[in-house]
Amino acid sequence: MKRFRTGVTVGKFWPPHRGHHHLIHTASAQCDRFSVIVAVHPDQDLPGEIRAACLREVHPEVEVIVVPDDVPDDSVAWAENTCRVLGGRPDAVFTSEDYGEPWAAAMGAIHVSVDRARRTFPCSGRTIRADPLGNFEYLTPFMRAVYVRRVAVLGAESTGTTTLARALAEYYRTAWVPEYGREYSEQKSRDGHVATWETGEFTAIAREQARREDEAARSADRILVCDTDVFATTLWHERYVGGRSPEVDAMAAIRRADLYLLTGDEIPFVQDGLRDGEHIRHRMHERFVEDLGLTGRNWRLLTGTPEERLAEAVRHVDALLRAPVGPRTSTSPSSPRTPS
Repeated sequence: MKRFRTGVTVGKFWPPHRGHHHLIHTASAQCDRFSVIVAVHPDQDLPGEIRAACLREVHPEVEVIVVPDDVPDDSVAWAENTCRVLGGRPDAVFTSEDYGEPWAAAMGAIHVSVDRARRTFPCSGRTIRADPLGNFEYLTPFMRAVYVRRVAVLGAESTGTTTLARALAEYYRTAWVPEYGREYSEQKSRDGHVATWETGEFTAIAREQARREDEAARSADRILVCDTDVFATTLWHERYVGGRSPEVDAMAAIRRADLYLLTGDEIPFVQDGLRDGEHIRHRMHERFVEDLGLTGRNWRLLTGTPEERLAEAVRHVDALLRAPVGPRTSTSPSSPRTPS
């Protein structure tokens, strides 16, 4: 039998980190029913539903409630709001903060302090917001995917995108996402249908590429290297179907990598049996340049030997890793820049 019938904690969870998870695990083990109240303010850059989704994934046994952070910074006011949200008075309050004791007392509840000195997980939301990548060890896979920097390597056929993507991931010892469209094309060729393409195929390719990217982001270390992305799929649809796909374009509009590395077409063309041919390669390269600029993506052009390209790519990625990092949401595009 557990110690308490009901328990509660409240906080911003901006973002959720291992200290929060330790508190919730400790509390839920002592309560028949435990509730987590997430207080959200419009000034915070991480949507409340993302925080709640992370907490629900890690703690499926607890109740997660998102509320507006519009209550005065006062123990009695928060006690009244908590009882209103819960529909009654909790038996226990669990916190790692000084406000826990007066807040609990105002509800007539027992206060349980959990690792107030933060010895188990020496971190805080403030320190993580200041340097998410430097505090990756305190984030669960869900939140790592929110903060990881995504680097997409793309280019026309036979321009060394896969070689560079693989080398870049190896250099940073992180995850990378191969090109799903290549895998799809190979299977299509084996089935004898490579000559014709339909819009639905590109939609399916874009969705699967995005799914694999999001899955890999959970295990990446600070950066995720992607061999192409949904943006590139918009141009391949244009090439093979003869026009734009509104659905794929819409996906590309809200899914932006933090950095795009465009491989140059100055290297010799190699035909592998699936590629269009050298006659179309330069025009496709030009289309990448045009659309990267028109859509305001942060991109750099890489040319030279594989070693020179990798060295230049590392220079740009290192600069990206030094830049301020905010959370990724579906509507937060990268800042527009041009190649230098």
